Amino acid sequence: MKQIPLNSYFPSMSQISLGCMGLGGSWGTAPFESKHVTQAHTAVDAALDCGINSFDHADIYTMGKAEQVFGEVLKARPELRENILLQSKCGIVFEDEKGPKRFDFSKHYILKSVDGILNRLNTEYIDIFLLHRPDPLMQADEVAEAFSILKASGKVKQFGVSNQNSHQMKLLQSALDMPLVANQIELNLTHLDFLEDVVLANHPQAKYLSFPSGTMEYCQLNNVQVQAWGSLCQGTLSGKSLTNQPHHIQQTADLVSKLAADYQTSAEAILLAFLMRHPAKIQPIIGTTNPLRIQACSQASQFELTREHWYSLFVTARGCELP
Repeated sequence: MKQIPLNSYFPSMSQISLGCMGLGGSWGTAPFESKHVTQAHTAVDAALDCGINSFDHADIYTMGKAEQVFGEVLKARPELRENILLQSKCGIVFEDEKGPKRFDFSKHYILKSVDGILNRLNTEYIDIFLLHRPDPLMQADEVAEAFSILKASGKVKQFGVSNQNSHQMKLLQSALDMPLVANQIELNLTHLDFLEDVVLANHPQAKYLSFPSGTMEYCQLNNVQVQAWGSLCQGTLSGKSLTNQPHHIQQTADLVSKLAADYQTSAEAILLAFLMRHPAKIQPIIGTTNPLRIQACSQASQFELTREHWYSLFVTARGCELP
């Protein structure tokens, strides 16, 4: 197994993680059903059969039901817990009688959320706990207090963030006596600003980038695992209809298909291999519960794209030559 930064903390963690947002049924108030538990069992087994032992959750996924059905899997098969790595997130609060959709990194909310996560997952600890989206009202010292309590109690082993830039991470890290081990960001072949940030240095077009400059470098310098959510481009380049898609996206899908044939692998594996070729040793989060697609994704660990093929994908996907 190729090493990723998280292997410093969890030596057996797989290069790819299974995102569990698709578990638990609808995002409404209807309770989960037995078929959703069966789906969770099937997805877990498919992942483990492919060597994927890391599972990514969040307390809001299908309104908590994703964690609940996963917890049913662990209740039925408690022996699985020591053979897998669980990650979850908190911090997003949906609109309710108290106010609009908002973010909450207060000490009370973090501690309460982790207890809820543990209860739904039917486990005594989670391996990695992430703050889901940046809270403008975050008090770094207050977060640090919550993290220290969770660490000392054994409820959480390691901590990280999601969707944060390097400055936000520096601020939080300044208050912590433990490392932030992961940052989960949207990265894929149709969201290329993390690469444009590099190639457009000293270029006027850099002002149009949305990706926070320096974030990837900060993570590399501080041994922070970059995790990619949305890594499969929602199927746009691996089978979804391309009707009404821009010409360069259609060209990219054709190139992905060609490279999949050349490498004797799947289109999904090419998309993930593109991310995994990056020096930050990106860990893709794959958001699928389809066993065949999980297997297709797992093939990304079996090869590495050449520099030329990597750049062919990059240039084709950006729709014009490099500056």
